[in-house]
Amino acid sequence: MPDRVKPIRLAVCASGGGTTLQNLIDRVADGRLNAEIVQVIASRPGIQAIARAERAGLPVQVVVRKGKSLEEFSTAVFEPIRNQAAELVLLAGFLSLVDIPDDYHQRVLNIHPSLIPAFCGKGYHGHAVHQAVIDYGAKISGCTVHFADATYDTGPIVIQRTVPVLEGDDADTLQARVFKAECDALADAVMLYAEGRLDIRGRQVHILPPATRPDATREA
Repeated sequence: MPDRVKPIRLAVCASGGGTTLQNLIDRVADGRLNAEIVQVIASRPGIQAIARAERAGLPVQVVVRKGKSLEEFSTAVFEPIRNQAAELVLLAGFLSLVDIPDDYHQRVLNIHPSLIPAFCGKGYHGHAVHQAVIDYGAKISGCTVHFADATYDTGPIVIQRTVPVLEGDDADTLQARVFKAECDALADAVMLYAEGRLDIRGRQVHILPPATRPDATREA
């Protein structure tokens, strides 16, 4: 990647263990991801994602959904994100629906541990996804990075990666295999966005070759 390209400013929203957050932290630290995590939003107090963020010296804001309307919750989520001038928001195991404000339209990516539109929507998260894949008898699974919209797992798809479902798999072994694909897919999607290579046309996201990206002069 060109040295002159500025690191993209990321906000990461999490609701649990923060393994996806940790993947991003590690990739930023070792130079595999040209980005800066400027804000972490946690939807619950005491989760491991908070500890991971604090160990990395990242600012964390806890925003709890209970007792708030969707509008109030969404405003509370995006206010610190906006204050930190995050360019792209990543929903990394974030289990609360948010109403995306106009200034962050098509600037929010979600990572889902299945091949959307299969095994997705409300209630499909964590082990529930992988157990559903196994119970159905599917032979492949994978992950999907997509732009978030007003409902669960319905926005335009950016990247999908597949993994095999093996004989003898349980939810844990399949989850581990899918997570490896997630780590690469999300990082790749972030850099495609940062390089201006995602051309959204309705439900279709076209990936432009590097030579034709519209903001190739993004200077440091």
